[in-house]
Amino acid sequence: MQAEEEVRRTLQELGVRDEQGVARLFQSLREQLQRELEELPGADGAELFRVRWLGRRQGILTAANDNWLKPAPAALKRPVGRLLNELKQYAEQALEARRQELATASQTVRLAAERLDVTLPGLRRPLGGRHPVQIVLEEIEEIFFSMGYSVELGPEIETDYYNFEALNMPPGHPARDVWDTLYLADGYLLRTHTSPVQIRTMEKQQPPLRVIVPGKVYRHDNPDATHSFMFHQVEGFAVDTNITFCDLKGTLDHFLKRFFGEAVRTRFRPSFFPFTEPSAEVDVSCIFCDGVGCRKCKQSGWIEVLGCGMIDPVLYGFVHYDAARYSGFAFGMGVDRLAMLRYGIEDIQLLFRGDLRFLQQFQ
Repeated sequence: MQAEEEVRRTLQELGVRDEQGVARLFQSLREQLQRELEELPGADGAELFRVRWLGRRQGILTAANDNWLKPAPAALKRPVGRLLNELKQYAEQALEARRQELATASQTVRLAAERLDVTLPGLRRPLGGRHPVQIVLEEIEEIFFSMGYSVELGPEIETDYYNFEALNMPPGHPARDVWDTLYLADGYLLRTHTSPVQIRTMEKQQPPLRVIVPGKVYRHDNPDATHSFMFHQVEGFAVDTNITFCDLKGTLDHFLKRFFGEAVRTRFRPSFFPFTEPSAEVDVSCIFCDGVGCRKCKQSGWIEVLGCGMIDPVLYGFVHYDAARYSGFAFGMGVDRLAMLRYGIEDIQLLFRGDLRFLQQFQ
């Protein structure tokens, strides 16, 4: 470059004999510096420029100091030194300004590439919805609330006493096998039904009682279309003076008509449960074929929905109720089963897999 060649020659060789000549020489050098600054390609070029002009070993201005200032005649040393210092200061300031300019330009380009159009509609974030089991559970609770029932909850990890013994199933009782229990350490187990809360509630409160108990229960079942090792139940019971089986039938008939529709018919069939006597299974006329007979009801016209009965007086001995004064009834239903009937779901496992394609139908 011309600037590099010039600084390697002495002032005498360049024919510089006075201050005007020195000024012209430095002006030429300054113009060369300005041109190179304007042509810098980017941040990397700025660093190369700094090394080329201001480097301590091979910089152009360092060479000017060695080739112009040191050998300059005494009369020219002062103007050469002054102009050289001014050029160094100018080079440093101009380089920093150019760096800022390049950084701003780079940021402008990047921001333009990342520009966000705030007038565009935002991304739609789907909101969560209620699970079909939760929808059905809330409807069951609302129906019983309207009949004066309250809600009680209890632990899912239970003791043998509350899960079996206080419900008239002492050790060795054959009815225990029906529940196929999942046992834990230290005598605890996962409750097989929500009935233990019935005993816990009656221990704490004296009649009259009208209570429902929603919650999860666990059994040692192999999962298939109609079975799961975890599912949901609603236990219900009422205790007062002069409660009869007619009260039980009227309560459940009202509930089932509210839930399935006024056109549904109900029937009670004799059954057995260790903690109720007498006991019954409750059916509703098939909601799919209106009782005519179809695949859903196995051509019978009826669908079983819950079990019930009058509370066996032996339970009152565990909770210190006067069996001669009080009577009551209890019932239990599977919430998942009712949800499957309500929405025509044929595989209970769909309720627990978390498949969004399935769950989004209920939002």
